[in-house]
Amino acid sequence: MKYLNNLTEGIGNTPLLKLNSVNKGIKGTILVKVEYFNPGNSIKDRIALKMIEDAEEKGILKPGGTIIEGTSGNTGMGLALVAISKGYKCIFTLADKQSKEKMDVLRAMGAEVVVCPTNVAPDDPKSYYSVAKQLEKDIPNSFYPNQYDHPANAISHYETTGPEIWSDTDGKITHYAAGMGTGGTISGTSKYLKEQNPNVITIGLDSYGSVFKKYKETGVFDEKEIYPYLTEGIGEDILPKNVDFDMVDHIVKVTDKDAAIMTRRLAREEGLFIGWSCGSAVHGALEYAKENLKEDDVMVIILPDHGTRYLGKVYNDDWMKDHGFLEDRKFATAKDIIMSKNGASDLVTIEQTMKVGEAIKLMNQKGIDQAPVVDGNEFVGSVSDSLLLKSLVENPELKGKPVSEIMEAPFQFISSLEPIDVMSSMLSKEKKALMIRDENNNPHIITQSDLLVAMTN
Repeated sequence: MKYLNNLTEGIGNTPLLKLNSVNKGIKGTILVKVEYFNPGNSIKDRIALKMIEDAEEKGILKPGGTIIEGTSGNTGMGLALVAISKGYKCIFTLADKQSKEKMDVLRAMGAEVVVCPTNVAPDDPKSYYSVAKQLEKDIPNSFYPNQYDHPANAISHYETTGPEIWSDTDGKITHYAAGMGTGGTISGTSKYLKEQNPNVITIGLDSYGSVFKKYKETGVFDEKEIYPYLTEGIGEDILPKNVDFDMVDHIVKVTDKDAAIMTRRLAREEGLFIGWSCGSAVHGALEYAKENLKEDDVMVIILPDHGTRYLGKVYNDDWMKDHGFLEDRKFATAKDIIMSKNGASDLVTIEQTMKVGEAIKLMNQKGIDQAPVVDGNEFVGSVSDSLLLKSLVENPELKGKPVSEIMEAPFQFISSLEPIDVMSSMLSKEKKALMIRDENNNPHIITQSDLLVAMTN
């Protein structure tokens, strides 16, 4: 009889599939490695098994223990499957931008899910990184794998994903492409492939709002590159130890919209019901391939997960329309709005030590109704005329107090490629303005009145 003793025996040996539609007009053979054939429907099953086996071998994780991990969902699913097979409990921390489907699946597998805010610094006590670390300290006989820095992450791909690709392409692979998140998939696989053939070119796919591309090209970790984005599973606001930039030759950034549209195209045109970051990987890889692939080249793109995690997002028409991803109309972008002002940086800022009364006087002189608050070169908060009025009505003595005592959260930085319809959905009574950086890294503010002017021009 032929059967699996448990689901962990079904991990790996996923198939390669040739793309036939979305790559029309592009030279070379484009193959995708379909990782949703893993038992947990994602590539993260590979690292989950490796990290737990490593912890068992070292005596870190003992029978009846608890696995605690910060995850975007897929690693949690892989860990949950391994935990069920081995008798462990699981607690997972997730950022609140992750899909409800991911959270529901983890709970269905018996895991406890702790939801944490997205828009906080990695070292903030409320971040999903920090909460996971604290839970490990508080819970006896617990293990925090930390997929970002655990060497078993990259090793698992060096030992399985890389050899599978090399074998299935009969050593003919010339280009390897994968999204960059924890770094294990791209670094471990690339290391193996480059050991077989140093000429294999590795392309990393990154999100706008992530630090990877600029760091690779300049060696500078620029916090000004970091701002919220929607795509799940790729990009980071930290530099995980598993990212080996020497194993990555080029990095291509992909917008949320391009990723979402390609995700749906792959389902419709190729029959691949895959996740959002898969769309990022394919879109970015094909953009690279258009200019660089030759007829005899063979590119392999990693498709990390399954579409069931995104039914309420990229596969939901209403959600796509709400975010401007299904509209045929071409909207002006944030960059267009700034360029229409002749590219001049007319940003008025208020030092956090400035008195409230002085801030009111400055805003009146400049004719503005909101402004970012700074501490030197760092944006630390924001104020608006409605906030100032409300504060003074409640406590007139605040007029002589520093702005830092009443300021609100900083304005959100966004990609310069965001269209007007998406920007308008980001603004509200609570969020009165957005900010971008131009090509020279100068900050600019975009208000509702800026959007109205752009819409009527």
